[in-house]
Amino acid sequence: MMDDFGLYPREEAFDPLGVMLFKALQVIAFLFFLALLAVSPDAKDGKIDSKAEFIITMDWPDNHPDDLDLFVQDPAGNIAWYRHREAGFLTLDRDDRGGANNSIVVNGKKIASPIREEIVTVRGIVAGEYTVNVSHFQATTGQPVAVSVKVQKLNPTAQVIFDNKLTLVHTGEEKTALRFWLDAEGKVVDVQQRQKSLMETFRNVRANGADLDPKTGVRMPRRE
Repeated sequence: MMDDFGLYPREEAFDPLGVMLFKALQVIAFLFFLALLAVSPDAKDGKIDSKAEFIITMDWPDNHPDDLDLFVQDPAGNIAWYRHREAGFLTLDRDDRGGANNSIVVNGKKIASPIREEIVTVRGIVAGEYTVNVSHFQATTGQPVAVSVKVQKLNPTAQVIFDNKLTLVHTGEEKTALRFWLDAEGKVVDVQQRQKSLMETFRNVRANGADLDPKTGVRMPRRE
């Protein structure tokens, strides 16, 4: 027969150990490929590294015309607000005035941004109490405004320590979104919502013989 002369290929004996080793090598190669993707520079596209310790965000409905303000006070008494955007380790990104400053003109065409948001970053750790207040600077609609406030701890991993909504009704209204306490290591040890007026703090400063510089918000001695 033709097979006697070796003209037909013969099947080799099945080796289960060899098959298992081959499959194991395939799995190892696949895991190595995934590891390369994890450290590849391309895999980091779109990642935003923040040097801040905390990010405090206040936002209200898109395209809303009302002007709301975010105030944050640190344990040393520094307050970041629209007249004093850098205070201690606190930094306010911008004064979002609702419909008043959310548009630009390009080639004669008005382009508006719907976003209504203010952000304060905390760039260093000071142990003690932080107060986060929101204020309704100008109510143009005559309707209540739902405001969202979120506080995120960024290090060593991102963690939301507060995320809640409150409602502001009229011009001049001020509410405390939260008060939180840090220890010396930057760990959040307490979160409360007891009210505390920062506007009253400003008024007390004036009553005690000092004024706030209208450009910087820095406490200045009152001139006689």
